[in-house]
Amino acid sequence: MSDAPVDATPGEQRLTMSNPPSSMSQEELDALTAEIVKALKSVYDPEIPADIYELGLIYNVEIDDARAVTIDMTLTAPACPVAGEMPGWVENAVGAVPGVSGAKVNMVFDPPWDQSRMSDEARVALDMW
Repeated sequence: MSDAPVDATPGEQRLTMSNPPSSMSQEELDALTAEIVKALKSVYDPEIPADIYELGLIYNVEIDDARAVTIDMTLTAPACPVAGEMPGWVENAVGAVPGVSGAKVNMVFDPPWDQSRMSDEARVALDMW
């Protein structure tokens, strides 16, 4: 099963899980994914009152058989003032999830981020209706 989208609740940004580990049951994968999403939601852009998950900055999450997590993410703008720091924040948050052996962030800018990637929760927080 690859490229399995994960929805925590309706209206939230879809999280694409690519190449799920074969060593985990679906139940284990679902539980670990929920904890990873929770960790991602703990990271905020300091200039925007919404978390990076709800903003749609997370493009892909991959968990390998060793439970190492690789995350493809972007920024709202390439010149974001915290561009150098945010990947470390994400790696620390996800790396602290029980069961995760480590985390690595790849910054990507294709496709470019736009407001259509935001969840309803982020739109409410930013009053962008």
